[in-house]
Amino acid sequence: MLIRLNPRRRESIYLQIVSQIKHLVVGGRLKIGEQLPTVRQLAAELNLNPNTVARAYNQLIEEGVIAAQQGRGTYIYQTPSSAENRKSRRERVIAEVDELLRDAEHIGCEADELEKIWRERFAAWRKARVTR
Repeated sequence: MLIRLNPRRRESIYLQIVSQIKHLVVGGRLKIGEQLPTVRQLAAELNLNPNTVARAYNQLIEEGVIAAQQGRGTYIYQTPSSAENRKSRRERVIAEVDELLRDAEHIGCEADELEKIWRERFAAWRKARVTR
């Protein structure tokens, strides 16, 4: 599964799993009815304690995003709501930007230099999106 965890983020690992599964569903990479890996499989893939993955799955079940069927597995049940998705996406972007800022500060990048780099990369990203 396409989940990238970052232990340096302030967001706990299980919440990173929750938000990324939601993102995969909303983005169409995981479809309604698609089976998720078992808790043990995903824990092994991510090199985590199975309890961490179980906690994430339980939260997703409570939110109605996934459903577990005894003896059959865990499946995508529904897409998170648009409002919830916008909030989740915004929170994830903010967390990523905050992490970038901390990393840039850690390596000695000055605010003016970082802002210049940001503007250059954003312009290049925007241009690439237009040409797609």
